[in-house]
Amino acid sequence: MLDFTCGIAVTNLGHCHPKVSEAAAKQCMNLVHGQCSVAYHQTYLKLIESLLPLMPHPSLDTFFFWNSGAEAVEGAIKLARSVTGRQNIISMQGGYHGRTFGAMALTRSKTVYSDGVAPLMPGVFTLPFPYWHQMGETPSTSSEELVRKCLHQLQLLLTQQTSGSDTAAIIIEPVIGEGGYVQAPPSFLEGLRQVCDQHGIMLIFDEVQCGFGRTGKMFACEYSRVVPDIMVVAKGLANGFPLSAIISRKEIMNKQKPGTMGGTYAGNAVSCAAAIAVIEAFAEEDILGNVNARSEQLFTALRDLQRDPKLASYILDVRGTGLMVGIEFASPKSFQYDPVINPNAPDKLSKIIVDKCLEKGLLILNTSVFEVVRFMPPLNISEEDLAKGCRIFAQSVREVLGVE
Repeated sequence: MLDFTCGIAVTNLGHCHPKVSEAAAKQCMNLVHGQCSVAYHQTYLKLIESLLPLMPHPSLDTFFFWNSGAEAVEGAIKLARSVTGRQNIISMQGGYHGRTFGAMALTRSKTVYSDGVAPLMPGVFTLPFPYWHQMGETPSTSSEELVRKCLHQLQLLLTQQTSGSDTAAIIIEPVIGEGGYVQAPPSFLEGLRQVCDQHGIMLIFDEVQCGFGRTGKMFACEYSRVVPDIMVVAKGLANGFPLSAIISRKEIMNKQKPGTMGGTYAGNAVSCAAAIAVIEAFAEEDILGNVNARSEQLFTALRDLQRDPKLASYILDVRGTGLMVGIEFASPKSFQYDPVINPNAPDKLSKIIVDKCLEKGLLILNTSVFEVVRFMPPLNISEEDLAKGCRIFAQSVREVLGVE
């Protein structure tokens, strides 16, 4: 069985990477847990030292470790509200930030995550994200046009719904995950940064899924060179051991009262040891080099499918970066005003393809309210294993669509 899910972009170095597993096992025989409100343990401090050189900007110099991405998002909201003295948060249409109560209120990828538990946390407003399908456009729509429309909507949002003086933060995934694997154009992030600077709003980058090498750079925001005020990471940070981080500038973090952030298992020693080993493995094994090489291989295979005249009408888009790649298929009904409906496409096509892949020995996932299959194989996957996975996927697509 080939696993192209990695526990949803968590075990990025594969299951049971020897260096990571050994580091965790050794830590278990030394110190399993040291509560961070009592004393900092050595692995906690060493992890900070290991992370500092990897940050997208030197200003991101202060860390707090938690267990999950949702916890880190909750902490980021709390920090932004505390620092600004404001309540409101702007999140993105299609964004996913977790299923705990505050994070769930920010999540706009699917209603299933919050069905039946209203009222949600108040003070949350939604901004269109520059993704052609959500905006009722076609795949050929330029990113410039999509960005222009979204930034125009942001100006209206700050004029009609939540003023800049009432807005604590804008939160965004630099690559939308659950919403369909769509990378934010650099000009959109630049526009958000400009608006945040103008109004004193905190810009939060949620790099839980797209961070830590998944996109071919350590952090997806590096493609734009836009620096957030707050960044959250998790998932691949410790390759399967529960660990997340909220990262910001010292002057921002220091505005909190002592004890504001905390948690029984926050910054667990075993998870911190695993994360240190992950960072070492990235350097020793040239993980980013492999990501970029395998990314080119994956895009070539998927675009070959897209170019096939027999399949072209069913494949709407191939997108992403690094090894965070989505392929979007057509739907026979979708939404009433959808401009790209294909009446000849099978209903729930992405799910059928995913199931067919599983039959053939490839574990892969679909995502979003549209027909998207997402690729997130291990970052250290070999050329041979990726080629095998691509062959299984292509065979499955052709069988499902009845195309030879």
